[in-house]
Amino acid sequence: MNRRILLSTVAVVVVVAMLLGVPLMLSAWRIVEELTREDMKGRLDQMASEVLRQQGQEGLIQPRLDTEPLRLVVPPGGRLEVIYPTPLDSASRASVGEPYVDQAIVESLSLGVSGSLRLEMPPHEMRAAQWQAVAVVGGLVVLSIGAGSVVAQLTARRLSDPLSDVAARAARLGAGDFRPDPRRHSIPELDRVSEVLDSASVEISERLQRERALVGDVSHQLRSRLTAIRLRLDELAGHEDAYVVAEATEALGQVDRLSQAVDDLVRASRDQNLTDSAPIDVVEELGKLLSDWEAPFRKQRRRLTLEGNAGVTARATPSRLREAVSVLIDNALKHGAGTCSIRVRNVGSTGDRREMVVVEVADHGAGIPDAIAPRIFERGFSGGGSSGVGLALARALVEADGGRMELQQRKPAVFALFVESGSENQHGRAIPPLLGEPR
Repeated sequence: MNRRILLSTVAVVVVVAMLLGVPLMLSAWRIVEELTREDMKGRLDQMASEVLRQQGQEGLIQPRLDTEPLRLVVPPGGRLEVIYPTPLDSASRASVGEPYVDQAIVESLSLGVSGSLRLEMPPHEMRAAQWQAVAVVGGLVVLSIGAGSVVAQLTARRLSDPLSDVAARAARLGAGDFRPDPRRHSIPELDRVSEVLDSASVEISERLQRERALVGDVSHQLRSRLTAIRLRLDELAGHEDAYVVAEATEALGQVDRLSQAVDDLVRASRDQNLTDSAPIDVVEELGKLLSDWEAPFRKQRRRLTLEGNAGVTARATPSRLREAVSVLIDNALKHGAGTCSIRVRNVGSTGDRREMVVVEVADHGAGIPDAIAPRIFERGFSGGGSSGVGLALARALVEADGGRMELQQRKPAVFALFVESGSENQHGRAIPPLLGEPR
């Protein structure tokens, strides 16, 4: 910004200086010439007075003039030519000074019936004076440009430094630093922005504290309820009926996974930038979801399949990835039809040259109506009577890991979840689909 302000200001100064300087140079050039010619005319007036004095009276012609008084008025290197009529009307001439002047500057004066005077002067003195005048004007132009550049530098620094400070303040606010900044820059507009940022930081900080307190209270209540459920399931695990023991054991696994998910979500709410750096096997991680969703799909006599390449890894938090895909599976179960398929594949480099892994969740239902498709990821919006939180939460979980979620196809619905690949140029080994068969 400093450079842009400086260059624009200097450009304006240069343009204005040239618009004023060039006419001034031309004017100085012409003024010197006019002064030189005025001086020659003054000399001619003096010479005319001397010639008329020597002629004595009007009509008295002297064929010979005393040229010594005239020689004193002729400029150095110049030439004076006196032209006067004779009684026979044949012109007679007398000259004073140099016999010839190259590229002379000429001025003449008519004496009426007494003749005329012609004064020639060499141009080099006038040209030297003209160039000196142009040099003076040019020096003033350069000096004005230099002064303008200094002023532009000071102005650019005065503007860019406060703007950089305000931008850095906004960046710190976006990064979670809500401390007020008491610095002001004596620029009313920027100081107003700083005050607004301070007020916003206080308000955002208070809201975050209230939300974190609420999340802590809710998570505490959930953990208490899950602990109570786990205790009841532990009692059922000791039942004599083998079927009851198997169901209790399965339910205990569900409770453990739910507890882990709650802990991960609470931790993510406290630190939005928290991301496990170790790559995870996407197919292996999503395979854990099949056992959770097989029973609901079997009840509707539908299938849930997982297809992908073994060894395809992604840099994502396991719990976030599972919860985001679970939201899509739940939507497919409630609003879709037919087989729900989960496909994992590597899509290679994107525009930012990162290797990406895509997880696609599709079914064979009626799809997403065109009227609501642009708003399905808005928090609180629902086209099927639900809370409208699921898809918004799923997208937020994916974006917290640096990925994105998109609706790739409306009818039938195909959702795509993109996350950064865990290794370069990986394709993995193809494995057959894992099927959840209906019963």
